[in-house]
Amino acid sequence: MTDIEQNRTQSPEETAPPVAPTPRKATKRGGGDPASRGRTTIADGVVEKIAGMAARDVVGVHAMGSGISRTFGAVRERVPGATKSVTRGVKAEVGEVQTALDLEIVVDYGVSIADVARAVRENVIAAVERMTGLEVVEVNIAVSDVKLPEEEEEEPEQPRIQ
Repeated sequence: MTDIEQNRTQSPEETAPPVAPTPRKATKRGGGDPASRGRTTIADGVVEKIAGMAARDVVGVHAMGSGISRTFGAVRERVPGATKSVTRGVKAEVGEVQTALDLEIVVDYGVSIADVARAVRENVIAAVERMTGLEVVEVNIAVSDVKLPEEEEEEPEQPRIQ
């Protein structure tokens, strides 16, 4: 078999000299900004906890929630191992980029309700936006009671049997 006959039986790829692979363009792994590689969702309860803590930090806020929810909360807190509910009196509606909040508060007697409500609104908005990145579109505040100095704390009676 001559060289010409041998070349005719081989495919053109076999006769061509090897070609070096073209270098790849250097790219970051995963491509793009790391912050854009997925989605973060925040549960309503997370926003409610943040808002509840921020509202309680305001001077003049005596408690959160209505009288009935505070009474049930006090009973629940007496159960061994139970924790204080920071979401009492807070309701959040959370979307993808925005949230709206409804708060029910009890204020101390003698404070300016308008000033307390303004301070609660500012504190809640700052805390929620800073911690979650969500835009707070509204914070509705309902003042359900005023704590008078002579009023006793609403706590259930001590059980007879311990």
